[in-house]
Amino acid sequence: MFVSEKLGRFTADFHNTPVGAEVMHHARRALVDWYGALLAGYPMAPTPMVEKSLALELDQGKARLPLGRAASTRAAALINGTASHTAEVDDIYREAIYHPGAPTFSAAMAVGQALEVSGMEFLKAAIAGYETSTRIGRTLGRTHYQHWHNTGTVGTFGAATAAAYLLGLNAVQTANAIALSATFAAGLQQAFKMDSLAKPLHSGRAAEAGVTAAMMAQQGVISSLDVFEGEAGLGHAMSNSPDWSHALDDLGTAFNINSMTFKNHACCGHTFAPIDGVLTLQQRHGIDVQDIEKVVIATYSPAIAVAGNSHPTTAPEARFSITFVVATALIHGSVRLAAFEPERLASPAIRALMSRIELQVDETADARFPGQRSAQVSITTKGGQQHSMLQPTRKGDPDLPLTDAELNDKFLELGLPTLGEARSKTLSAALWKLDEAKDLGALC
Repeated sequence: MFVSEKLGRFTADFHNTPVGAEVMHHARRALVDWYGALLAGYPMAPTPMVEKSLALELDQGKARLPLGRAASTRAAALINGTASHTAEVDDIYREAIYHPGAPTFSAAMAVGQALEVSGMEFLKAAIAGYETSTRIGRTLGRTHYQHWHNTGTVGTFGAATAAAYLLGLNAVQTANAIALSATFAAGLQQAFKMDSLAKPLHSGRAAEAGVTAAMMAQQGVISSLDVFEGEAGLGHAMSNSPDWSHALDDLGTAFNINSMTFKNHACCGHTFAPIDGVLTLQQRHGIDVQDIEKVVIATYSPAIAVAGNSHPTTAPEARFSITFVVATALIHGSVRLAAFEPERLASPAIRALMSRIELQVDETADARFPGQRSAQVSITTKGGQQHSMLQPTRKGDPDLPLTDAELNDKFLELGLPTLGEARSKTLSAALWKLDEAKDLGALC
């Protein structure tokens, strides 16, 4: 069987597969995290622009946008997929260098609302999407990440799988949906090397493309089922011709949704180990920010390639600037959404400290990427004292996870500006018990 056929069989069979309590708990955690990211990003550019551009597809259909506006299934997938990746607070599967929640849940929500499915079926669709896509992303590996934005590429498979599951496609139809979505997969890293609003669109398009592929497969559209391992397939075209023979060995036995990273800072995940490290050093040694002479961050090379912008001028650029977020953390104690407001971006104090931060590649950290995200951090004071430490992981990674309470607090913080306190708390309660709901009506 080809990879697409194995994925199709797993997804079709998953309808009759019971989900254990641990897996369902982690699915609820992923849902809470995704919905917080959705609410945070909904009012932020480019989401309102995308919504206006799709005006002809709104105010009709059974799918819903975050504040309840009706939308066609595909428009909802695209808009919600964009919104939930805009604020840079969505989840990560680090081994695949991939944000599964934004494309997968956005696709599942759009189709699930249109079909009026139960909360349990919605969550099972998302679980299936996480499981298939994370393994594809893990196999494509670091080579794929040199040029491609994995959430735009790999995300199509999470979206297609979730949509196919909810549409009730059989194994052959699902295999074709996944194979079709492979030829839709796109998203270049160069799209966000400069000031740009393109990056969140990768997630939105992945969600929409996956939904579209599943709908087409339902109507009998077929594709080359060897699209992953074929001589002109995804593996050769977008990676280093990886070996697919064991890519799915643990599919259905190990659940990657149990091993998600949930962000503790509102910026690129590559910046997190440096942020956590400097905050630990500052607190441990009582370092006054005014006394800092120099900061050295030594981390893995993709972090510097993606987030090495030392002169950001806009919020999208600043979210991908290690120097900006490290300086912000040292001065303000955290990196939340407020970090990217205009007054912070122009802050003389932040800019002055940024000029004293040096970035280096650490060979050990580089060799352990993507499975481990670490950084060596050092702060030298004006009195000549040097304080150094290894930050071996990130707060929010599976080996240093956010608790349910911390995750819920994050959701409330993100949801409050859009929904207000009362509605945010009501929605939070509904999300944590969605597997018991007969439909998705409580979420809009």
